[in-house]
Amino acid sequence: MILSDLHLGKTGHFRKHGIPVPQRIFREDLQRLVEQISYFTPKKIIAVGDLFHSEANKEHEQFLKWRNDFSGIDFILVKGNHDILHPDWYAKAGIEVKEGFYMLGDFDFVHNPDEVKPGSEVSRFVFSGHIHPGINISGLGKQNLQFPCFYFSDQLAILPAFSKFSGLAMMKKKKNDTVFAIVNQDLVSIK
Repeated sequence: MILSDLHLGKTGHFRKHGIPVPQRIFREDLQRLVEQISYFTPKKIIAVGDLFHSEANKEHEQFLKWRNDFSGIDFILVKGNHDILHPDWYAKAGIEVKEGFYMLGDFDFVHNPDEVKPGSEVSRFVFSGHIHPGINISGLGKQNLQFPCFYFSDQLAILPAFSKFSGLAMMKKKKNDTVFAIVNQDLVSIK
């Protein structure tokens, strides 16, 4: 299973700095992760960055308890810009940390899609995250709705942020690219 930008601990980080954010957001993200694991039964999880949001807080302790329940699943983190915990913490959590590009089979994994230069001769397909891609969908009544999305080009997949407590970087779909918006728990192909 491949995912990106969980930003675990972000709500705790905000609360620590006086911004009242409900902890239920963290619990809901963790519960959605449990549901995905139960459905797909992966042997390995690859997080392409920003698994965590900041230095350790109480939410990280809850993640350790959660991780203990799923210790049989290999967990690989391709380090992102927010993954700043001490290496000992990752080891304690049973998370194998990779820097830069991580290669597995015919695929590469990297946090920041800017590491894949447009037009470069990439011989392997790359999965990334970092930017929290979103797409605008316009309605007949001039409504303009924004949704997180999966964005695919011929050499790159940019995954949406798994956390619901993150913003969106609005993408403009290029002609030959493929986009799937996440709308009410479903995937909607954008033409």
